[in-house]
Amino acid sequence: MASSHMTGSRIRERRLVLGMRQSDLAKAVGISPSYLNLIEHNRRRIGGKLLVDLARTLEVEASLLTEGAEAALLEELREAAAGNAEARDELARIDEFAGRFPGWAQLLAEKHRRVGELERIVETLTDRMTHDPFLSASLHEVLSTVTAIRSTAAILADTEDLDRDWQIRFHRNLRDESQRLAEGAQALVSYLDDNSADASQQQSPREEVEAFLQRHEFHFAELEGRPGNVEAILAGGVELTTPAARDMARRHLERYVQDAQILPLETFAEAAQQMQLDPGRLAQHFATDPGMVFRRLAALPEDKLPVRVGLVICDGSGALTFRRPLPGFALPRFGAACPLWPLYQALSRPMAPIRAVIEQPARPPQRFLTFALCQPVRMSGFGGPQVLEAAMLILPDLSEGAEQTQLVGTSCRICPRESCPARREPSILSAGI
Repeated sequence: MASSHMTGSRIRERRLVLGMRQSDLAKAVGISPSYLNLIEHNRRRIGGKLLVDLARTLEVEASLLTEGAEAALLEELREAAAGNAEARDELARIDEFAGRFPGWAQLLAEKHRRVGELERIVETLTDRMTHDPFLSASLHEVLSTVTAIRSTAAILADTEDLDRDWQIRFHRNLRDESQRLAEGAQALVSYLDDNSADASQQQSPREEVEAFLQRHEFHFAELEGRPGNVEAILAGGVELTTPAARDMARRHLERYVQDAQILPLETFAEAAQQMQLDPGRLAQHFATDPGMVFRRLAALPEDKLPVRVGLVICDGSGALTFRRPLPGFALPRFGAACPLWPLYQALSRPMAPIRAVIEQPARPPQRFLTFALCQPVRMSGFGGPQVLEAAMLILPDLSEGAEQTQLVGTSCRICPRESCPARREPSILSAGI
């Protein structure tokens, strides 16, 4: 968005860059130094011939003196100021700062972006180091092998009259365990050094399924309006390298087919637009359960939606079994999420619908409108256990602060809110980054 009220600041900045004195510039354009001083301090508006003369003398296009700082730069500066109380008091002067010191403004914006990137990297790495099942198993394997080697070596060192046959056996054990240790350590190093973004290099069946769904953007046109060939889609799933992953993907696609038959794409998408993505109204309109509505909204292509949506599903233990990310709403990759999420409130109150506006810590903090519901997914008979599944639909909050907001995090390990009553472990971000 252009802004002309900072023209004077840009004239002054350009003059200083050229090393020109104020009196020299004033003389060159035929005005007094005092009048130019008022212009440079944005106390006099200018245009027409004077603006053209100033631009020519300063060797710059007139439009560059009248255009404001780019909206993206100003927005980044506002985000950087959102986490600092003193800076927030000067938000009204951001345009002036960007106009007078464009280099410093750009540097500050770049550093703010870099800090955000580093925070996300730290969050991902600590989540991985804390909860990654492959990493945990590999470390356990290394430690158990080291323990076996130490025990064998201790016997050889402390037993002076050990029988030769036993010596040979223990030496063989040392060789085998050493080789096992070397292989385990090499696999661990290779895993930690793997920076590949190739979706086929996932380490668990669920990660393979997530990569498969993300490549298709969670929408399968082949399964809309007709049963479709689930096996043909699975055959093209290069991410599904294990039988377990293919089985999990098959169950997801079979459920997708059932949902699509009950809630046809075009009819449902039109109703979703008219009802502003309200899952309760949609469930009532189509005489179905809200959980199915959640899944269909998450499966619609983006051109059918007024805004992007996110969806998370968990089982009765609270473990996330499905994740469709929404930009700005951080989801943990491994382990448990924030216990304050409406998702978990719904898990403790089966069949009770929950609607809540939540806010995650960010720069600036971001608000989201959520709908959550827990439902039984299958029964093994009246005497069998009840299997529950909870789902939470996530939408951008467009109410502009009209509703009360509930503060939540991502997971305790990477949540900076120190005073949270639900905290179960310290955060690595508690001291700030």
